[in-house]
Amino acid sequence: MSTFRCAIGALLAVTPLLAAAQAYPTKPVRLIVPYASGNTDTTARIFALKLGERLGQQVVIDNRPGAGANIGAEIAARATPDGYVLFYASLSHAINASLYKQLNYNLVKDFAPISVLIASPYILTVHPSVPSRSVRELVAFAKSHPGQLNYASSGSTSHLAFEYLSMLAGVKMNHVPYKSGAPATVALISGQIEVALASASASMPHIKTGKLRGLGISTAARSPQAPDLPTIGEAGVPGYDVSTWHGLSAPAGTPRDIIARLNTESVALLKQPDVQERYRAVDSDVLGGTPEQFGALIRSEIDKWAKVVKESGAVTD
Repeated sequence: MSTFRCAIGALLAVTPLLAAAQAYPTKPVRLIVPYASGNTDTTARIFALKLGERLGQQVVIDNRPGAGANIGAEIAARATPDGYVLFYASLSHAINASLYKQLNYNLVKDFAPISVLIASPYILTVHPSVPSRSVRELVAFAKSHPGQLNYASSGSTSHLAFEYLSMLAGVKMNHVPYKSGAPATVALISGQIEVALASASASMPHIKTGKLRGLGISTAARSPQAPDLPTIGEAGVPGYDVSTWHGLSAPAGTPRDIIARLNTESVALLKQPDVQERYRAVDSDVLGGTPEQFGALIRSEIDKWAKVVKESGAVTD
């Protein structure tokens, strides 16, 4: 009899959770975006609008920028795991896992992955004064002129993406940091610096006019954003694969039924032609996938960038 009562008790305890998951959502959902206005915020708003339509409840953007995107991550990690607080995770958080000496959250332990959403490539871009018309030629020139080329970054992600390129290619260039992509692009066009890994939106208009020269795309496969450009990997630096991805996560402990519902809706909306068109307009390629695939991506990216951080010597407080 006691065994029967325990079984009934366990069933009664689980039933409200199942009912809650099936009814979800019954109120607006908050999506924490750890950035201020800008391209990342734009991509999050495209997603939030469409997710809200599919869920039948508004998905409200809550911008929480600061500390290299760590403030928003910490807030999300501490939120109640009921599906009403979601997190817009990015490559930056995988890098931060090793770049920062101490974080008040753990990207793997404190979050439940839902789906990777989009990815944006970098374009390896040079000033026309650089006598290189391919990735191989740039690598050869850099090796024969060590320390003479200057490259721009506009944050830790682009900085380490270039350090990773330098590591694989076996070259040394001088790092010149900028506060954002706009001044970095101006410096590249004016010839103050010679090389950059820049977004398609920042570089393609100037590549088309001849003010800059595009050599390769940073992803493992060619991108619709620049279909005529070879990948950096195929053009001279095998194994190079970098994209600034974004994905949807929830606080760890969020019911699995809710995770499954959010994954289904996220993947479905990414297949909508109007959504894909809007993302193409902001230089992003749609992805989508299972929670397990996103979790595997996060873990592999943490491991990958930990090696880059260590070898490059990059540090932050």
